[in-house]
Amino acid sequence: MTAAANGAARGEDSVRPGGGPGPSRPHESAEAHVTGRAVYTDDQVRPTGQLTAWPVLSAHAHARIVGVDPAAALAVPGVVAVLGPGDLPGANDPTGHAHDEELLPTVAVHHHGQPVTWVIAETDAAARAGAVAVVVEYEPLPAVLGIDAAEAAGSWLTAPQVMRTDGDVEAALAAAPHVLTGEVRCGAQDHFYLETQVAWAQIDAEGNVAVTSSTQHPSETQAVVARVLGVPRHRVVVTCPRMGGAFGGKESQANPVAAIAAVAAVRTGRPVRVRLKRDADMLATGKRHPFRGRYRVGFDGDGRLLALDTELVSDGGWSLDLSAPVNARAMFHVDNAYHYPVLRVTGRVARTNTVSHTAFRGFGGPQGMLVGEDVVDRVARHLGLAPEVVRERNLYRPGRDLTHYGQRIPDDRLRVLWTRLATDARVSRRRHDLAAANARDPDVKRGLAMTPVKFGISFTKTQYNQAGAYVLIYLDGSVQVNHGGTEMGQGLHSKILEVAARTLGIGVERIRAMPTATDKVPNTSATAASSGTDLNGQAVRAACETLRDRLAGLARSLLGAPDADLTFAAGRVHVTGERGRGLPVDEVVAHAYESFVPLSAAGYYRTPGIGWDAATGRGRPFHYYAYGAAVSEVEVDGWTGEWRPRGVDILHDVGESLNPLVDRGQVEGGFVQGMGWLTTEECVWDADGRLRTHAPSTYKIPTIGEIPEDVRVRFLSEVVPDMAQEGVVLGSKAVGEPPFMLALSVREALRDAVGAFAGADGAARRRVDLAAPATPEALLRAITAVRSAAMTRRREPAPA
Repeated sequence: MTAAANGAARGEDSVRPGGGPGPSRPHESAEAHVTGRAVYTDDQVRPTGQLTAWPVLSAHAHARIVGVDPAAALAVPGVVAVLGPGDLPGANDPTGHAHDEELLPTVAVHHHGQPVTWVIAETDAAARAGAVAVVVEYEPLPAVLGIDAAEAAGSWLTAPQVMRTDGDVEAALAAAPHVLTGEVRCGAQDHFYLETQVAWAQIDAEGNVAVTSSTQHPSETQAVVARVLGVPRHRVVVTCPRMGGAFGGKESQANPVAAIAAVAAVRTGRPVRVRLKRDADMLATGKRHPFRGRYRVGFDGDGRLLALDTELVSDGGWSLDLSAPVNARAMFHVDNAYHYPVLRVTGRVARTNTVSHTAFRGFGGPQGMLVGEDVVDRVARHLGLAPEVVRERNLYRPGRDLTHYGQRIPDDRLRVLWTRLATDARVSRRRHDLAAANARDPDVKRGLAMTPVKFGISFTKTQYNQAGAYVLIYLDGSVQVNHGGTEMGQGLHSKILEVAARTLGIGVERIRAMPTATDKVPNTSATAASSGTDLNGQAVRAACETLRDRLAGLARSLLGAPDADLTFAAGRVHVTGERGRGLPVDEVVAHAYESFVPLSAAGYYRTPGIGWDAATGRGRPFHYYAYGAAVSEVEVDGWTGEWRPRGVDILHDVGESLNPLVDRGQVEGGFVQGMGWLTTEECVWDADGRLRTHAPSTYKIPTIGEIPEDVRVRFLSEVVPDMAQEGVVLGSKAVGEPPFMLALSVREALRDAVGAFAGADGAARRRVDLAAPATPEALLRAITAVRSAAMTRRREPAPA
């Protein structure tokens, strides 16, 4: 086959990188979601005799286990067993990598709510009654709570890590015309997925283990279950049908739940299910990492950033989990979209006696960017400049600027996007109108902010950037697609169907995306890092291209056109440019079977051209960057701290979207979830290490009342032509995590509104400290501080 013919055989999308944006189809399971027909892990038809498990949770943040007495629990009607460490056939290790946890603790508990043992019973009610009856004797031990306490105690999970530019940061700060210091803190965030942690397991007569799990990482869940049972991985099959949300919370922390179900199934010889209720889920599972950021920034009189020295410390909880790469991604993104000629960032993970914090949408990026945006706002206020002016002056310049870890910014998308949004959202005009409104009303103030997002796309552990797929064509022309990604509501399967349909030239209704299973595609990476479509879509495309090339060779023979370029589209294969000279794909498939042409194919993909050296803090960890920007306007009541969003304008770069409707949902949903982290969602632990916000009654996720009535979302490809991203699947770009950070515009708008309570006193507005989350209480404290500063200055005597 000639090179031209080979390119044509790969379809119309070979003409340009993306082949144009895809159609706005509804999510492939949308109807099933809203009608209740969607089947999740706990909706499976339950095997005969299935038991249920319930945990006994630690009553202390840190304590030695003196003894566990299950006698009273075993006397509860319906209780079948109480699991202890002696019931584990294999290793007492539920972790994917760090190997610093026990599935069932043998000596001590390390956080309040840690599962100590599990009761297995005929019913949920019996299991819970049994758990209450278990007697655990503890010897309380001192607990370390919070980053400051960990620092004072020298309690660390990691050694310091450093990323830096080549310049001397101390010399650059010393030479800078202006230097400011600051500290930023942000709290935890619960994933609050609709479907809590759940798994069920059964063992067949030959000792093979079937696990159905709500997990983002079936291969890792398979590995953990096999290790805990002491069997090879080929004995364990993990299937994930779909998840009712995950947001990172089921990347690693689904593993212990699946392992307990499997151990209980072996122990009892019966199928076992584990499903946590909301309060137990919130008590026992990790959150978004709380962070403390400290910085020194040097800059000139025009607001140009010259040097930054910053330290990021995260609260990892009691064990490592994914805290090291989370902290590293925060370090990668402390610059956000701004170039510092000299930058040094040091990161470290504190060990405390709380739940082991874990992956969450953005994976440390939001915490790093929060510090970065605090820096820019401080600089702007100090100089009396509009923050959006300082932000624009410091945006990365393409082709010449390097990040602090040595990756070059390749294109001008960020500046194009910023300029277009500033114009379309009328930022300058709204600044004028907002100032006039604030001058009229002393009690209610409005704030406006425009913030950018530059988010690196790829796993920073380079070997995770690979994926596999297995595609089958049946004789009726229908297609089955298997890949390693998991569907958690984000629309991955919808995009995979689009990739397969466009590559094979058939309708999506003829393609079925199968539940993710480790016996179909092995050794997969987690569905995380916003790379689900990038990796799995490319693997599916590779498999489909193999099948299409096979069919193309046969079609040329059937059409009597041995050297013709072919096009696959609308369910037909035809000579390119001669639509009347073609055949239905179904007919070619039938001939393929009769001609002994295989109709199944594996696909594989690895991300090219990336690499990262953690020891030196240098490399090219990201395949590309996803960009976005948002303009948010808010209104704050000066006497209550209550606020409301007045509107948001978003311009986001999704390349040439595979499904604009799905991508729009991701942008809107990510923005609202980010807004929740920054304004309403407050995790509160008391002095004894108990999580007090472990139910919807005490933990406030955003509701319809907090969502702006006026939300305007546009894609860069809609306003600037030909925005396909080179080297990705059909020109599309990742959209899972980047929109989360657009919500930083809300926090900065709130700070802008708080600053307005200083009135005309510019000096009192030069620093506005605001907690994250910016709850009404936090806003009221900030307003009080600003008013007090302004009042103090008015009372000071004039200089002599």
